[in-house]
Amino acid sequence: MQILDGTLVSAHIKEQIKQEVIDWQAQGGKKPHLAAILVGNNPASEAYVGSKVKSCESLGFDSTLLRFNEDITEAFLISEVNRLNDDEAVDGILVQLPLPRHISPDAVINAISPAKDVDGFHPISQGKMMLGQPTFLPATPYGIMLMLEHYNINIDGLHCVVIGRSNIVGTPMTILLSRNTTPGNATVTLCHSRTKKLKEIVQQADLIVAAIGKPYFVTADMVKKGAIVIDVGINRIDDATKKSGSRLVGDVDFDNVAPLCSYITPVPKGVGPMTICGLMKNTLLAAKQKAQVSVGS
Repeated sequence: MQILDGTLVSAHIKEQIKQEVIDWQAQGGKKPHLAAILVGNNPASEAYVGSKVKSCESLGFDSTLLRFNEDITEAFLISEVNRLNDDEAVDGILVQLPLPRHISPDAVINAISPAKDVDGFHPISQGKMMLGQPTFLPATPYGIMLMLEHYNINIDGLHCVVIGRSNIVGTPMTILLSRNTTPGNATVTLCHSRTKKLKEIVQQADLIVAAIGKPYFVTADMVKKGAIVIDVGINRIDDATKKSGSRLVGDVDFDNVAPLCSYITPVPKGVGPMTICGLMKNTLLAAKQKAQVSVGS
């Protein structure tokens, strides 16, 4: 069993991005600039955005963080997105999810310029991904593919089971795993809360991507020996032994599943750091694409 170390892999990829930024500036390119919007004071969102801003600084990116109270209106938030769309200094825009219930995430995501959609959530980005056209890929699935590539894990012809059908992880993950690329060419089954005989389906999987948002959902009796397990879950559970009174666990019962696996990601320090790598690579791509448009216009 080998641990797929997201911290280690992300450090390696970030060094590559950092050098690419240096080379890009040496050729006259400007620093990539990521603008992040945070609404409310959700502790998890605070941590995610903080790590993204910190990554920008370490890679030589510029970053802007806009914080708003959770009682802002949807119209106001969209107006701020439009302002960033029009800001020539900004290359990429991300709006940290989840948003307060009175704000439609679809309306906000749809307002982001596709040219600055570095989270890869816009319908145009998702449509191009579906068609196999160059585009910004959703950051978490992109990060997972980067991890598989780094470890040279061949999934050609494997049966992959993705648990969870969100537009952020589960659904795009099925597309990327099945594409005619390396890594890719897998046969993919998408499971969700309504799937009948889910346990039996997961037992057949050569690769499992757990992204259902339920702690310890994938148990040892669901995993066949030698399977590859990618745990996307980030769940906070009570733990009296921790100073904070809680700890992070994944969607997989790691302690009991890991001995069965050929490869497995831990939580934390697995998929999370890779998501940030995907975001940073998208932001650099956005900066380069904008420069090409400027030259051509």
